[in-house]
Amino acid sequence: MKDALMKFVTEEWYFFFPLLLMSMTALCLVIWRILLNMNSKTKMDTFLPAFQAVLAKEGIEGARKMCASQTGLIPRKLFVAGLDNAKQGPAAMRRAMANTIELEILPELNFLLAPILAIAKIATMVGLLLTVVSMIQTFSAIQKVQAEGSAGGVGGQAGAIGLALFATAMGLLTAIPLVFSHVMFKDRIHHFELLMKSSGQKLINLVQNLKANPPAATPAATTAPGTAKSAVPATAEAVAAVRKA
Repeated sequence: MKDALMKFVTEEWYFFFPLLLMSMTALCLVIWRILLNMNSKTKMDTFLPAFQAVLAKEGIEGARKMCASQTGLIPRKLFVAGLDNAKQGPAAMRRAMANTIELEILPELNFLLAPILAIAKIATMVGLLLTVVSMIQTFSAIQKVQAEGSAGGVGGQAGAIGLALFATAMGLLTAIPLVFSHVMFKDRIHHFELLMKSSGQKLINLVQNLKANPPAATPAATTAPGTAKSAVPATAEAVAAVRKA
């Protein structure tokens, strides 16, 4: 097996290197997509309590600045779109977030999935094509041997037939992991979309609670020195006016 593979690499290099290039390109695309997924996710169990505290303390503008500074897609795109339309009510927030999911976030999550699937489909067909081309050459050689009346025939070309099948095997080895990766990426997008809808509803509830129960203005613990001095004469004048009356 090892000797046959080395012979395929050395003698059938014009079949081997195109398939190897497709495999390396697909591997780079899969790693790139994984890194993008890692950068886009947000731990909502940790983020939401911090976001709620900022929203209660600094209001909608402060919460928006916090979301815009995050790297995850949900706070950076979804929550920002919702908070930008918070003054117009929950219906406007819901429409804005739905548009953001459909037009911005989902296309970003599907980035690179099309070329990954394309390479997976093409690799199998390219492997079969190269096998067919190699088999045509092998059978032509068999026919030539038989026409010349030499010994060997099919038995002498058995090694060439085996080499031809390496192209199909290599195409399948490229396609199978890519199809599996594509399915897993699609499943992750589905679960992420559900998380976005759930998080969007939580954002609407938080904003509605903030509007229904706005934070009370806390009185200043101490008064300014100039204010304290001016308050004493004003109180004395008011007492004197009451006595004269």
